[in-house]
Amino acid sequence: MSIQSPDDIAGLKRVGQVVVHVLQTMQAALKPGITTAELDEIGREVLAQYNAQSAPIFFYDYPAATCISVNHEAAHGIPGKRVVQDGDLVNIDVSAILDGYVADTGASIPVGEVSPVAKKLCAATQEALLAALKVAKAGNRMDEVRTAVEKVARKNRFNIIENLAGHGVGRHIHE
Repeated sequence: MSIQSPDDIAGLKRVGQVVVHVLQTMQAALKPGITTAELDEIGREVLAQYNAQSAPIFFYDYPAATCISVNHEAAHGIPGKRVVQDGDLVNIDVSAILDGYVADTGASIPVGEVSPVAKKLCAATQEALLAALKVAKAGNRMDEVRTAVEKVARKNRFNIIENLAGHGVGRHIHE
């Protein structure tokens, strides 16, 4: 998105705060025994508290308020009857639209004791996030952010999935 005014920055900050709160609330509820549908309902309720809408529903008629992927599901899992187990690695992806502005956030969260590979993956994603934040500056291209993430992934012997390594937001879910 090309920022045109201070109102754009304020709008992006507001919706950004909403998606962070939704993610944190869902993360706090993530325990063995909860279904992904129940977790999604928590996200839906928090979005409603802010009068925000699920961006995947708004733009794509997605069947849930959030995307929840478990273990080997790469991304954009549809919440349902699946019961979260101890040892699962759960990815929660929250995208919202508020007052015409869109924000998107997500995290992979280990539930209980996860495998050594899952622990390594979580550590590598945190390292990649920090590397991305160093280059995610005004005037830099998204490709520079992707490259920073990919370097960390390769260093840790992981790969990125093309077209899932990040995207811009603003007035649309994928800019």
